[in-house]
Formats: sequence, structure tokens, C-alpha cells
Amino acid sequence: QGMLVESGGGSVQAGGSLRLSCATSGRLDSNYRMAWFRQGPGKVRQGVATINTIGTTYYHYSVKGRFTVSQDDAKNAIYLQMNNLTFEDSAMYYCAADFSTLGLAASLREDLYRYWGQGTQVTVSS
Repeated sequence: QGMLVESGGGSVQAGGSLRLSCATSGRLDSNYRMAWFRQGPGKVRQGVATINTIGTTYYHYSVKGRFTVSQDDAKNAIYLQMNNLTFEDSAMYYCAADFSTLGLAASLREDLYRYWGQGTQVTVSS
């Protein structure tokens, strides 16, 4: 249940939208927190959005109101709907997950995540 595969990245003009998907190798039948992180060339990795088992979400200030993270436990997946994209949103986007028998708080602290996907590139043209 630790393998994550992202998809949905691509190139889009500023103001456009993309929907990223993150599929897990197993079922999301345990307590989890998952998150989207991004890292542009020469920039630090930044927490974008997070969600946990019970649906608590947090967003980085820069994307709040534009991005929406959601879950589909039946498909063992989470999504990131990105609207009104800007050039500053250009980055490699990574899905991350942590699982436990105990409840986990949603978090954008990257050190809390044990499993990471390979990333999907998002390029926004200004």
C-alpha cells in the first residue's frame, strides 16, 4: 500500500485547469494522510494540499481557493483539481502518503510522509 502513482500533469496556459490523480497500489482502508507537494527548478519543496481519512483538508495559502484536494476511497486515489493556474504553479507535483492504525492528522509537513510517488510535471505558460 506504499506505492503511489501520479498522473494528469501537462502543459496549460495561465488561467487554465488541470486535474492530478494519485493512485495507490492498495486500498485506502486504513487511517491515512495524503498530500500533494510541489517543487520547481531551483526551489524548495512546498506543501500544496493535504487530506486525511475523515476528509480534513489544508492548503498552502498560495493555492487556497484555486485548488481542491479530494479523495475516492473506492478507487484508492486522491485528486488535486487545480483551477486558475499561474506561472508560479509550474512545478513537479508529488503525491505523498502515510498510513497508520491510528488516526492521522492532515498535514503539509513533508517529513511525516513515508511514501512518495514519482511526480507529474505541471507547466503553466504565462
